[in-house]
Amino acid sequence: MVLASALLSALVLVPRVGVSHEVAQLREGIRLALDPQDGQGRKVGDAKFGVYAFYDYDGEPIYVRQTSEKLRVRIRRHLTNHRTDAVAMNVLDPFKVAEIEMWPLWGLTDTNFALALNSAEFSVYEDVLVKSRFHAVLHEKAMPQGTIVELPTSYRVAIVPRVLHELRSHPDIRIARRSQTIAALAKVVSEREVSPGLRLTLVTQARRLLSLAERRYWDFADEPRTTSGEDD
Repeated sequence: MVLASALLSALVLVPRVGVSHEVAQLREGIRLALDPQDGQGRKVGDAKFGVYAFYDYDGEPIYVRQTSEKLRVRIRRHLTNHRTDAVAMNVLDPFKVAEIEMWPLWGLTDTNFALALNSAEFSVYEDVLVKSRFHAVLHEKAMPQGTIVELPTSYRVAIVPRVLHELRSHPDIRIARRSQTIAALAKVVSEREVSPGLRLTLVTQARRLLSLAERRYWDFADEPRTTSGEDD
């Protein structure tokens, strides 16, 4: 794995018309994160075939997917909320993503990619499950069983500039956002005929929310409690 900072801590941007300063900074962070180069000078984001994983502010793996339309195109669409699948948009809130990891598969072609890409995705999926405290990652569908293969060098990069990291990583903000995601996903589940994989995603999101809320509770567990009269 190659670890890159992408110089995110040094970002100073001029606000754009119609785009908030925060959104402009995040988009620039995503752009830089997709540009690390491999040993042959190729930008990783330009690989047409590959697998990618998202990590949250605890370094917890939360999402794994493959792409056959360039890592750059798929990741940007996902993280800027431009996905075409309405159900998939409710699986993961891009606000929760702090880092991305990419496995470019340069040797694949349009005629031989399917099996190799599926095997690479399954291999990444199995690898991140071991690293997950919950032994689970978010996925719209159940991950099909595949073959474990040797993976290429990966590139793990932060996408959130330091100036935004403190705000977005605050546990109370994360709890609020995660609750909203669960509510939106539960609404989809209640209104549609959905896959078991999507229901498992709802369970995983709920477990992640409970874990974060419990950790936040214990941050204040030793503080003296006030009486009802003192609150008035």
